[in-house]
Amino acid sequence: MDSPPEDPDWAALLAARDGGPATGALAPLFAPLLAPALAADGCRVVGRLAQTLDGRIATASGSSQWIGGPGDILHTHRLRALCHAVVVGAGTVRHDDPRLTTREVRGPDPVRVVIDTDRRLSANYGVFRHGPPTLLVCADDAPGGDRHGTADVLRIPRTPTGGIAPPALLRALAARGLTRIFVEGGGLTVSRFLAAGCLDRLHVTIAPVLLGSGIPAFTLPEVPRIADGLRFTWQVYPIPPDILLDIPVDRARPGGLA
Repeated sequence: MDSPPEDPDWAALLAARDGGPATGALAPLFAPLLAPALAADGCRVVGRLAQTLDGRIATASGSSQWIGGPGDILHTHRLRALCHAVVVGAGTVRHDDPRLTTREVRGPDPVRVVIDTDRRLSANYGVFRHGPPTLLVCADDAPGGDRHGTADVLRIPRTPTGGIAPPALLRALAARGLTRIFVEGGGLTVSRFLAAGCLDRLHVTIAPVLLGSGIPAFTLPEVPRIADGLRFTWQVYPIPPDILLDIPVDRARPGGLA
């Protein structure tokens, strides 16, 4: 495969990945991701979703490739290259079998982190067979050994509701030196990080597509009043043929959750 073309603005930003000021045309969008972490867990976390105009991230059958266009794909690969780890849920691996690499841009591949609480994914998916280092995150009482294909297994205590708590996962990743975290999907995984107050930034791509039905972008606790919804500011960036919303969440939780 041919190497991605040189882009001086991207090169300037990539040079700031591990220290130094972010400069160039891409700095306004990406510099907040490179800023020092403010949360007690030591992590800076960005979540990302690509949705249709009517708020769907996939059809009812789970088909989601590709809602976003070339600009969204490029943006996603840039986020991967700037972050130490990329996090996805088991559903994303099951439906898309993603590689989670930076093949569209110059820059390092992140550590791939797959959340599979009950360890139901087989080791036949590509992410567990080849490519960059991978962690399979499961509950501490899930069956199996310390390896899953080529992936290391990271065990996290199960919550009372049966899942993996995002704060516990962030602490475990930080202990491994992985402090810039990209939560790439799917919608349930991003929603759980948002509901837990574990996102510093949220990037939402909106594609000029209407599906009329399908899987919603966000699944969050209900609120009784409009005033209880999570309101925020945003900046809008063109990533043709789509638009990108850059939202500073700053670890806020929706619905006044404690």
